[in-house]
Amino acid sequence: MAHRRYQPKDHFFRKAKQEGLRARSAFKIDEIARRFSLFSKGQTVLDLGAAPGGFLQIIADAVGPKGFVVGVDLVPIAPLGRPNVKTLTLDVHAEELEAKVNELHPGLFDVVVSDLAPKTTGIHSTDEARSLALAGLALAFAERRMRPGGHFVAKLFMGGDFGHFRDAVKNAFTEVKVVRPEATRGASMEVYLVGLKMKPR
Repeated sequence: MAHRRYQPKDHFFRKAKQEGLRARSAFKIDEIARRFSLFSKGQTVLDLGAAPGGFLQIIADAVGPKGFVVGVDLVPIAPLGRPNVKTLTLDVHAEELEAKVNELHPGLFDVVVSDLAPKTTGIHSTDEARSLALAGLALAFAERRMRPGGHFVAKLFMGGDFGHFRDAVKNAFTEVKVVRPEATRGASMEVYLVGLKMKPR
C-alpha cells in the first residue's frame, strides 16, 4: 500500500478552524503548557516567531487580561484584538530587537517561547544548523531578559549539535525536557526543548 501523504486538512487543522485558532500549531504550545504548567495568570511572555498568531492566542488566554504577551516575527501579525498582546514586525537578528522589545515591555519576562524556524533547504545538516542558531539566539535572549524561576521553550530540528544546545539549556535551567507534541506532522524533524525554572544568575 502506498504511503499516505500528509493531508493539510487533518484532525488538528479542522480542530483549529472549529476553535477559531489561527494555526494548527497552537495545539503544540497548548500541550506543552498543560504538561509542564508553563503559564499562569498575570505573567509576561515573549513569543519569538509568533506569526500567524496561534501561539499568541493560547498564551493570551493562559496569562489572562492582567498578563502581557509580546509577539515578534519577520511577517506582520494581524491584530488579535486583545489589549494584553502587542506585536513587532522585526527580524530576530536585528540589532534593535532588544530595544524594540523594551519599548513594549522594559521588565523581565516570566516565559520565553521560540517557534522560530529557518527557511528549509532540504539539506538536513544545513537546516539543523540554522534551526540551532535560531534556538541559540532565543536562549541568549532568555538568559538576559528572564526572571529566575522562569521557563523557556524552543523549537528546533533534531540532529547535528542538538546535544550541545541541550547542555547549554541544562546549564541555565533546573530541569530540561525534550517534547514532540502530538500535533507535530509525521515527517517533521522538529522537537521542542523545554527549560524549566531558570537558575539564579
